[in-house]
Amino acid sequence: MSSQTNLSRRRFGGLLAATLGAAGTPAWAAAAQGKGKRMQQPHALIKPARLQPGDLVAIIAPGGFTDEDAIAKAQRNIEALGLRASLGANIRAVHGNYAGTVQQRLDDLHAAFRDPDVKAVWAIRGGSGCISLLALLDYALIRANPKVLIGYSDITALHLAIASQTGLVTFHGPVASSTFSEYTVTQLQNVLMMPQEQYTIPMALENHRRAQTQPNFAIRTVHGGQATGRLTGGNLCLVSALAGTPYAADFREHILFLEEINEVPYRIDRMLCQLDLSVGFNKAAALMLGIFEHCEAADGDTSLTLNDTLDQHLQPLRVPAVSGYSFGHIRHQFTLPMGILATLDADRQTLTLLEPGVC
Repeated sequence: MSSQTNLSRRRFGGLLAATLGAAGTPAWAAAAQGKGKRMQQPHALIKPARLQPGDLVAIIAPGGFTDEDAIAKAQRNIEALGLRASLGANIRAVHGNYAGTVQQRLDDLHAAFRDPDVKAVWAIRGGSGCISLLALLDYALIRANPKVLIGYSDITALHLAIASQTGLVTFHGPVASSTFSEYTVTQLQNVLMMPQEQYTIPMALENHRRAQTQPNFAIRTVHGGQATGRLTGGNLCLVSALAGTPYAADFREHILFLEEINEVPYRIDRMLCQLDLSVGFNKAAALMLGIFEHCEAADGDTSLTLNDTLDQHLQPLRVPAVSGYSFGHIRHQFTLPMGILATLDADRQTLTLLEPGVC
C-alpha cells in the first residue's frame, strides 16, 4: 500500500492506543465487543446478477478521502462501460485522511446495497479505513441484496469480511477512479458483463514487456503443478491485518492471491510470516502472487531483494506457487471473483475460472 497509507496506518495504531487510554473504546471497537465474536462459518455461495448496459452503479468512498477530479474520472470510467453512475451522499466528506466518519461511510455503503435500482457498488479508491467498518456492517442487508462490489487495496477488508459473513461473491478489481487500460476493461467485461462457464485469464502483454526492465513484473513459477480451489486474498497488508479476527481469510484448500505496494522487503517478510503462522501456506491449494510494486529496499540499504524475500516463503512449500501475475497496484490488471472455483496451472502460468462469478 502507499507510503502515505502506511504512515496513516501506523499513526492510527498510536492514536487508537491513546484514545483507549484517554477516552474509552472507539465506537467501532465497542460495537465489536457488544455484538460478541462473529463466527466464521461457511455460507452458501451467493452470486450477484451480471451487469447489463444501462445498469446503475453507486460510487462510494469507504476508505480514504477523494476529490473532484477523481469523482469526475470515476463517472467517466463507468459511463464508458455503458453503465450509469450515482454518487454516495457522503462521497465528498473528509474526516482526517478518511472519506468521512465511520458512520458516514457505513451509511453510503448500506444505502447502495439497500437501493433496488443500484446493481453494483464500486469503491472510488482504497486508501485506509475500511477495516473500521467491519464490526458495524449490516451483513444481513448485504446478503439479502446481493450486488457486484468492486475494488482492491484497502477494499480487501470489505471483500474478506463480506465473504466470511455472507458468502457473497465480490470482485477484486480496479477502483472506479483507476486509469483503465484496454486490457483492464476487457477483463472487467469478461468477468462482470459477459461471463463464460470457464475462462482462462490471459496475462497482460504490457506487463510482460515491463518485465524486461522491471523484474517484479516477470511471471515466475517457484513450484510447478496444478491446483484447484476457491479464490481468496487481496492486499497483503489487509489480509495479514485481519489474521486472528472473525473476518480473516481462511485460505485452507483455497488459491491464496496476494499483492502489495510501497512495502520494503523486511515488512513483506513479517506479513507473510504472520499469515504462515496463523494458517500455514502449505494448507492452501496454491499461492498466486501478483505485482509487488515499489517493494524493493532503498539504494544503500542492507536488505534482501524482493524476490529473495518472497522465495524464503515460496520455495519450502509443497503446493504450486507463482508470482508476477497481472493484478495489483498496476494499470493493466485483471478482475478476480472472490470465492469462485478456479485452477492455477503453475507450469503453463495460467489461471482458469471454472465458473462465472455472476449469474
